[in-house]
Amino acid sequence: MGVADLGLPVDVPSTALFTDHYELTMLQAALRSGTAGRRSVFEVFTRRLPDGRRYGVVGGTGRVLDAVENFRFDADVLRFLRERRVVDEPTLEWLAGYRFGGDIWGYPEGEVYFPGSPIMRVEGSFGECVLLETVILSILNHDSAIAAAASRMSSAAQGRPLIEMGARRTHELAAVAASRAAYLGGFTSTSDLAAGFRYNIPTVGTSAHAFTLLHDSERDAFQAQVDSLGRDTTLLVDTYDVAEAVRTAVEIAGPELGSVRIDSGDLLLVAHRVRQQLDELGARDTRIIVTSDLDEYAIASLAAAPVDAYGVGTQLVTGSGHPTASMVYKLVARAESGDAGAALVPVAKKSTGGKTSVGGRKWAARRLDAYGVAEAEVVGTGPVPDALAGRQLLVELVKGGEVVAREPLDAARERHAAARANLPLSATQLSRGEPVLPTEYVHRGSGS
Repeated sequence: MGVADLGLPVDVPSTALFTDHYELTMLQAALRSGTAGRRSVFEVFTRRLPDGRRYGVVGGTGRVLDAVENFRFDADVLRFLRERRVVDEPTLEWLAGYRFGGDIWGYPEGEVYFPGSPIMRVEGSFGECVLLETVILSILNHDSAIAAAASRMSSAAQGRPLIEMGARRTHELAAVAASRAAYLGGFTSTSDLAAGFRYNIPTVGTSAHAFTLLHDSERDAFQAQVDSLGRDTTLLVDTYDVAEAVRTAVEIAGPELGSVRIDSGDLLLVAHRVRQQLDELGARDTRIIVTSDLDEYAIASLAAAPVDAYGVGTQLVTGSGHPTASMVYKLVARAESGDAGAALVPVAKKSTGGKTSVGGRKWAARRLDAYGVAEAEVVGTGPVPDALAGRQLLVELVKGGEVVAREPLDAARERHAAARANLPLSATQLSRGEPVLPTEYVHRGSGS
């Protein structure tokens, strides 16, 4: 069994309680009124991107599929609901046999999205679909926010490796999901061993300042590390005096020293000085790794510096200022009645304050210009125009309750790199701006 088959990275009886109380009370009322079985279509989308962002990144789809498979109301969960009187006995009996048996379509993981993109579409009875709202949103909102930040950082890094090292700056389980999303967005490795175990992401790490401080001298610390880990290790050189540390590091490891890490100070200035010193000492192949509260802007500012790799923590796992993708899960169509063949009718919330939605079961396609570069995100209901039939974005993820599109994380990572490369060049600009593609709506029938 491979790591992709291990299931959830957290020991819980099921994902059924990763939900809000009102999902179950809505179910109870719908069961009583006879509407819980009505065929329904829910869609995940965001009304806007975070300020200044040019595109979003779909992250967490694989984790959503795991969560849907594990959404089960076992005896302990049902006992909890009964003791708390969350729902009545008929509802508990319904929940005891719950298995999602509907269909899920969505943008494949790693794809980019824009305001109004139907990122995921969940179809089935109202009862089975409404229960999945919270767990789907919690995964997609978190992972997409991290993946978008990672994508911006990897673009700013211009091909230099990026190390995810934010486990200490977030919840221990969120750290694993963040590592996964960062790898999807272009990072090359993680310091988090749980993420390496669960998702087969390369892991790296050598020593912290505590290891240097433990020893009677910096020389003793470096010697101990080289003796244990070999000359290709990474020595942390900013505990005391950087120049003296670099000199000592090369004396001990020789020109075969793998890397030095700088974790403080004026990184641009220090990196240039360290590179010059390493070259003068004959360690021309020794790499320079910089860390210290980096974000995409700091990485971009170091583009001209002799830096070989970046380590990013806090800003990455908090979405670089935008810890959520602000996605919502809305009912957009439902059957006219409970009859199996009843037609779907579009439904939509109409309110002030920017919280309106567009009704109807939607498709999405990306239109290209004459040069093969994306020029618009087209979202519509009804038949797909012939010109866009080959450019549709949604793929089938779950059919009749069975997952049909599970894939390796590397496939999603490669997809993201290709999708980002297909956007206009302005997509990777860090200056504030509007989404790089406009969203166009096409309505051709009811969308049933």
